Amino acid sequence: MAKGQRPAGSDKSAIITALPKACADELAAVEFIESLRWSETRPCCQRCGDTDVYKMTDRKTGQRNKRFLWKCNGCQKQYTVRVGTVMEDSRIPLRHWAYALWKACSSKKGVSALQIKRETGLTYKSALFMMHRIRFGMAEDWRGQQKLSGTVETDETYVGGKPRNKQSRPGPRILPHRKTPVVSLVERGGNIRSFVTVDVTADNVGQILAENVARESHLMTDSAGIYRHNSIHNYFASHGVTDHSRGQYAKPDGTHSNTVESAFSLLKRGIYGTFHNVSRKHQHRYVAEFDFRWNARKVDDGERLSRAIKSSVGKRLQYKEPLATLPPTPIQGTPF
Repeated sequence: MAKGQRPAGSDKSAIITALPKACADELAAVEFIESLRWSETRPCCQRCGDTDVYKMTDRKTGQRNKRFLWKCNGCQKQYTVRVGTVMEDSRIPLRHWAYALWKACSSKKGVSALQIKRETGLTYKSALFMMHRIRFGMAEDWRGQQKLSGTVETDETYVGGKPRNKQSRPGPRILPHRKTPVVSLVERGGNIRSFVTVDVTADNVGQILAENVARESHLMTDSAGIYRHNSIHNYFASHGVTDHSRGQYAKPDGTHSNTVESAFSLLKRGIYGTFHNVSRKHQHRYVAEFDFRWNARKVDDGERLSRAIKSSVGKRLQYKEPLATLPPTPIQGTPF
């Protein structure tokens, strides 16, 4: 296979055709991931960036060595296609990575680590290790990117278990809330951006809107009190509201928030039906996974897989999670 060439041509469906073999044979999996990672550029050294590299081969057989190494003629360093991605330093065979990536990209409501465990023969710990890194690779950092514009819908939902300990007790009645709030912004005909936040207040949601939505946009929300705050209501070009408490879900002029509600339905069905239980510590990864599939909804599974592999480049998730990968916390001094 030539350098930078896709598995079986440039047709997107060729990726899907090559997947079954890549999920069963290690050499095929290595070449499959190499072809997708370097489909638009030449294979380059992951240490110095030099493109003067070559595949290392076994002296006796002339075939690729057992570790599928590349070597740079410049710095003389060795590396594999794993280096510089979420797969780096993982001993899980690449055929299992290819299969897990395929399932994560093609399953509309996600795939659990237990399902990957059953279908690959890995331990649950290894499957969970792999799936968390795939979700981390799918996550998009929206900081510094172009803001959403046009008509933008926003809403919030709560994901998690039900309130516990409702029995009557002396003194104030306290009902611990076990659900975690998620705020989502959807540009009609465009992308979605979702954020796991500590609480849903005018300050928190206002900060998210200010950082991710252009001021000349037309904001669409429900009648929640936080959106009636003057600093939010008057900040954008217009603010359309539908009152769900009165059975109003859409207006003749196109005012509605049904697009973001449909995205929430996929997230909820995935959490409740596929994963069953998601800890608050890792919930932002699952939300990022659903956002990735939503933003790639107009392409086929093969192209979605290609995007997931390219998105994983330059990312690394270690056992001790760095603070930079945690959900953002509210920042003081925002316009709202």
